Amino acid sequence: MARIVMKFGGTSMAGMERIRNVAARVKYVVDQGHEVAVVVSAMAGETDRLVGFCKEASPLYDPAEYDVVVAAGEQVTSGLLAMTLKAMGVDARSWLGWQLPIRTVEAHAKARIESIDTGALVAAMQAGQVAVIPGFQGMMADQRVSTLGRGGSDTSAVAVAAAVKADRCDIYTDVDGVYTTDPRIVARARKLDLVTYEEMLELASVGAKVLQTRSVGLAMKESVVVQVLSSFDDPTQDDLPGTLIVSDAELEAKLKDSKMERQLITGIAHDKNEAKIIVTRVPDRPGAVASIFTPLADAAINVDMIIQNDSKEKEETDVTFTVPRADLARSVDILEARKDAIGFRRIITDAEVAKISVVGVGMRSHAGVAATMFKTLADRGINIEAISTSEIKVSVLIDEDETELAVRVLHTAYGLDAPAA
Repeated sequence: MARIVMKFGGTSMAGMERIRNVAARVKYVVDQGHEVAVVVSAMAGETDRLVGFCKEASPLYDPAEYDVVVAAGEQVTSGLLAMTLKAMGVDARSWLGWQLPIRTVEAHAKARIESIDTGALVAAMQAGQVAVIPGFQGMMADQRVSTLGRGGSDTSAVAVAAAVKADRCDIYTDVDGVYTTDPRIVARARKLDLVTYEEMLELASVGAKVLQTRSVGLAMKESVVVQVLSSFDDPTQDDLPGTLIVSDAELEAKLKDSKMERQLITGIAHDKNEAKIIVTRVPDRPGAVASIFTPLADAAINVDMIIQNDSKEKEETDVTFTVPRADLARSVDILEARKDAIGFRRIITDAEVAKISVVGVGMRSHAGVAATMFKTLADRGINIEAISTSEIKVSVLIDEDETELAVRVLHTAYGLDAPAA
């Protein structure tokens, strides 16, 4: 008998037919004798619908009230799944974020899990009851509802798995594992059997939709075994493995056993949720850049790519950076309110950009990865607007309209295409 946390995303919960499919999958695992907790997302599209209401109510909405509204989606699916399981003869109940509770800290709409009280939860699981938990939501110290940011249900699932000391955390999505890139863009994308925590962390941070960034970081920190699976495969077919997220040492051991070499590039990700901001003619003096990014950080706005143009002659500089597209209006509002203090001329924005990234631990021991990327894009006439790098990642900002082309040509350039059938 194992203790398993199963997480189902929005596409898996999109309507009662799919919820019944999820319930049947959960029942199959329960019937095998395992202790089970289930973490669910809102129905596909529901969170976007609720966010739309918030924006209609106020373009610069109060984040605390936003949390109250958008947390409702997961509450609905957790209750419906618990009902459906009971109708199938499975003992189950829903546990809302405040009932456990899942305690969170920091900012509304981007809260972080601090702790989870698991006494009652573990007792219920040991008694054979399936715990159905709404992902994405928690409770702040002032007893107010909080949410963890888009994709936060993954983090909820990993956090619950760590808290109850689960043997495994299975993340069910609409794909059967982690691919070298989005198979909807590249038909010859390959499913990966194993990906390291570090690689998955980079892939998630640069746009891969399979797992949320924080969930991977938490899994790595807590050594939670994570498996990515499809909720649409037959649950009784054990020979349909997904992708295991493992430590670097585990990957090396498995590669050694199979006498295979580590691939240079693991995957290519894209992210169309970026927006570019150019702050023009900023005084070129100590503290000027800090005056731009400090208030954004205070507002919990994540800044990604940063470029500063050096202009010694004019003693002014332009600062270019990207933020999540959803934070563009708020970022501009914050900076405009501090225009006199910062001393810039004007702000130029562009929301029609995309970030393309190549990721692979193999970069550490191979030169020329960035050069291959730049040349491949140049050969297809794709202009690079910004660049950022890490030890195992190279990212570029390009025009949004060229996203699919860039992903396809890079996937081929790095030899990631699956053999033709």
